[in-house]
Amino acid sequence: AYGVSLSKRFVDARDKKKVQRAQRDMRREQRSGSKKRRVSRALINLHNNEAGRQLIVQDMRKECKCHGVSGSCELKTCWKQMPAFREVGENLKHRFDGAIEVVPKKVGGRLKLVPNKQFFRELSGKDLVFMTSSPEYCEYDPKSGSLGTQGRVCNKGARGLDGCDLLCCDRGYTSSLQMVPERCSCKFHWCCFVECQTCVNEVTVHTCN
Repeated sequence: AYGVSLSKRFVDARDKKKVQRAQRDMRREQRSGSKKRRVSRALINLHNNEAGRQLIVQDMRKECKCHGVSGSCELKTCWKQMPAFREVGENLKHRFDGAIEVVPKKVGGRLKLVPNKQFFRELSGKDLVFMTSSPEYCEYDPKSGSLGTQGRVCNKGARGLDGCDLLCCDRGYTSSLQMVPERCSCKFHWCCFVECQTCVNEVTVHTCN
């Protein structure tokens, strides 16, 4: 509870001020486009910060330790423990993959985030949200900083981000045999260095078209 409270005061402080200032100015003047974008970004940051906190609180687990003679459990001490850092990261990645595109909308005199798609499900407090879609990184585009994926080495059998199907953006890939030098037959000499030979192996390399 203390961690959640501190996070709200520390992490949310700047964005909360922006939103509060926008709410006060909403009836007095028409905000410019740049101000609207800044307020929208602040709303999204506040929502995603809270979603992250809820995700951690939801995955808190109860840990206990026994006290007593020879390990008996005459007295038991229990406490709440946060999930492992890797577990939190995996859960956030899952939420990130299902993030919802939103737009700010004036509802009852206040700004509120609503899904951009008309028939999308209602937004929950645990959903991650975004306002602007990511650039298309499949093709070369210097304006967005994308180098494209043409010529990138991919993993034929993988289904993840490095898999040929996803990384090559359905353009297909080319397979070729290449001779790759590798260290082999390594021996440790006392003291203290490792001596290796160089072996040349023939491997199949897949590159995106």
